[in-house]
Amino acid sequence: MKSARRCASLLNVNPSQGLLRELPSVDRLLAHARSGSLLARYNRAYVARQCREVVNELRSAIQQGTAVGTRELQEESILTRVEQRIDLDCEPKLECVVNATGTVLHTNLGRALLPTPAIEALCRVAGHPASLEYDLARGERGKREQIIETLLIDLTGAEAATLVNNNAAAVFLALNTLASGKNVIVSRGELIEIGGAFRIPEIMAKSGAVLREIGTTNRTHPEDYEQAIDGNTGLLLKVHTSNYKIIGFVSDVDLTGLVAIGRKHKIPVMQDLGSGALIDLSRYGLPKEPLVSEQIALGADIVTFSGDKVLGGPQAGLVVGKKIWVSQIGKNPLHRALRCGKLTIAAMEATLRLYQQSPNIAEEIPTLKAFTRSLKEIEELGDRLLPALQRALGDEFRLSLEDSTSQVGSGALPVEEIPTKIIAIQREGMGSERIAERFRRARPPILGRIKDGRFLLDLRTIFDPDDLIPKW
Repeated sequence: MKSARRCASLLNVNPSQGLLRELPSVDRLLAHARSGSLLARYNRAYVARQCREVVNELRSAIQQGTAVGTRELQEESILTRVEQRIDLDCEPKLECVVNATGTVLHTNLGRALLPTPAIEALCRVAGHPASLEYDLARGERGKREQIIETLLIDLTGAEAATLVNNNAAAVFLALNTLASGKNVIVSRGELIEIGGAFRIPEIMAKSGAVLREIGTTNRTHPEDYEQAIDGNTGLLLKVHTSNYKIIGFVSDVDLTGLVAIGRKHKIPVMQDLGSGALIDLSRYGLPKEPLVSEQIALGADIVTFSGDKVLGGPQAGLVVGKKIWVSQIGKNPLHRALRCGKLTIAAMEATLRLYQQSPNIAEEIPTLKAFTRSLKEIEELGDRLLPALQRALGDEFRLSLEDSTSQVGSGALPVEEIPTKIIAIQREGMGSERIAERFRRARPPILGRIKDGRFLLDLRTIFDPDDLIPKW
């Protein structure tokens, strides 16, 4: 009777228990000869973690009843999976992509492409010590922003300048320096919100300044400012509505009028340009973006703007203006927390030198080059690209070269569109989302846009036709 029960017990043994017992330990895997090459390239703790995760995956599969063969539990097989896992883990997660979206300055894709001299300057100092805060002539500590300040003074006519890591930081730092605990007067029509939840009221609250709204969404008058000024007013702030426009029954106080009010009451005036341009874009047929030099000439005490928008340089927040105010900003302890490193400063110096010295700035700054390309040049590229792309995709895809428009992006010139050419791609039985997904799987990934149920590749930012030939 006991023998019968024992046989029945053996017959009812869960087969997964046997498979679990076959799983090798992490120590056994690390001691295997094949692990030697892995341990020569990666530290032991990292390889051990990858082994443990593969073993845990197999254990979980067995426990859930997923079919796992004995061969999959052998050390050689497991180490093959470990190697594959490490190879995948070592691929850079910040990937280069092809921007055919039609948005030239795409925030999600890193905004401006750096000009070649900026890339070279960045690489030059990346692997070497640099005179970042060292005065070589005097043999003592120097000023980190001195190079950039000198160039910005020359390019804008300002008395002084500095930079921090982005324009939101520049606005925050200026408000904290000039108006912490004081009222800052802003027109309601300029209480902007931009991407990433940057809102003027919230930034102002974090800076310690007190928001004093005046006027209405569509109309603000000089008397609104006059009536709001009191003994606790620290700053008059004007914000360029760079990512929207109010039209119709509107009225605002321009910078000239605001400067007059500020001087009358001895209150500094700050202009946040958001994007900000160093050259007149209208000379290239584009709508004019406010020039930093013009705001300085009109009397603004502080002007803040971005380095990686229409300027076409690295991400940075640039601050120019009267020396009395800029020096205070530079001495604020928060300036150190928001300061730029040597890579940004090297790239910014090279970019600003192009503005200072280049005889053909629109050709040397990639952002400006993309803005100013002729429609004829884009169409010629499209004519060359279309048959090559058709061959790469196959006859089941329908391609057509059509007229369309691009946009500047990143809040600059929000309602302006630039004529362009697009390649529209369709396939019977395959929706535009699936086509877009297929192009995202290319190496490098190709990003277009979807409109009216079609997948579109915008050619304005494409200079090499091979970039749009997907490689899977």
